[in-house]
Amino acid sequence: MATLFPDDFKCPISLEIMSDPVILSSGHTFDRASIQQWLDAGHRTCPISKLPLPEPPSLIPNHALRSLISSYSSVTFPKPQAHPPSPQTLSQVLLSPSSTWEDKLQSLERLSRVSKTESSIRRRFAESGLVSAVLSCLDSGESRLQEKALHVLLNLSLDDDSKVGLVAEGIVGKVVHALRDGAGDSRAVAATVLTSLAMLEVNKVTIGSYPDAIPGMVSLLQYGNSRERKEAATALFTLCSFPDNRVRIIQNRAVPILIQNANSGLERAIEVLGLLAKCRVARDEMMRCTELLDVLIAVLKNGSSRGVQYALLTLSCLCCYSEKMGLEALKEGLPDICVGLLEDDNEKVRRNAKTLMQVLQGKTKSV
Repeated sequence: MATLFPDDFKCPISLEIMSDPVILSSGHTFDRASIQQWLDAGHRTCPISKLPLPEPPSLIPNHALRSLISSYSSVTFPKPQAHPPSPQTLSQVLLSPSSTWEDKLQSLERLSRVSKTESSIRRRFAESGLVSAVLSCLDSGESRLQEKALHVLLNLSLDDDSKVGLVAEGIVGKVVHALRDGAGDSRAVAATVLTSLAMLEVNKVTIGSYPDAIPGMVSLLQYGNSRERKEAATALFTLCSFPDNRVRIIQNRAVPILIQNANSGLERAIEVLGLLAKCRVARDEMMRCTELLDVLIAVLKNGSSRGVQYALLTLSCLCCYSEKMGLEALKEGLPDICVGLLEDDNEKVRRNAKTLMQVLQGKTKSV
């Protein structure tokens, strides 16, 4: 015999037994999925009483009714799934003059949490107009709001389909402003956002040509803390694959700053130097730094596989370009170091070591 459920167990909207009952401020109870659809459609009144709802509408779990339904039917309901927040609701909270910074921070934290793993949710948020509301928090002057808003933008930029759209919505200018003048960890996160956006080739052009983008990264590389310098170097490395950006980086006097960072142990700076060494102007600047050869040799002896790879690349470019550098490299015993690297597990290291050996052999014959 089929179990007869009391009408109070049924959602007033779907007319089905509720699995996750929630209470509106009006006092009426609905199944969460049904009332969330009502709110997502833009309604801001109770479906039964027609009374206006506060902003944002609160959905309070009705644990007592849920327990009654479960006991009555002898059925164990699955744990209710977390429903993605409504983009409209979040936008209103972030943009409303009456919202406190705590309200905004809570909304941003929820948005960051749900957009971290689900690609479909990220696309939904990116296409909903929510981005402009998130960007408004970057100008708040409150470090926690600014940092959390940047984390949201970073999550939304994870999908290639969203990267162009985000740039088209004008986030580069706001993020660059945070890169230069942000508080707390905002500068480091801003650099990471720009790196993520620049993974798409077309965005390298847009970001690199933005007036303060590369100057901001170079400044962060010079004056930032350890994390900020690493993120700035990573952003510069990502932009370097576009030739015009290499010129811009060199014009902003980045070469001596990169060498200084490399000397301090930041291997990512070596990677940027390896790409910049393809430019003659950059090679000329590198040749003026008397400590560069010692820095690169130190990386060859003690650096990571990736650091060794780019140190070899930089040395090949410099030794091929400058007779003086080639002779100094010979005096420092670089051929012997390269011989040892020919057995390295990394194929790129072996290849770059072989290339450098060939360059140095040419210098030996000319001596």
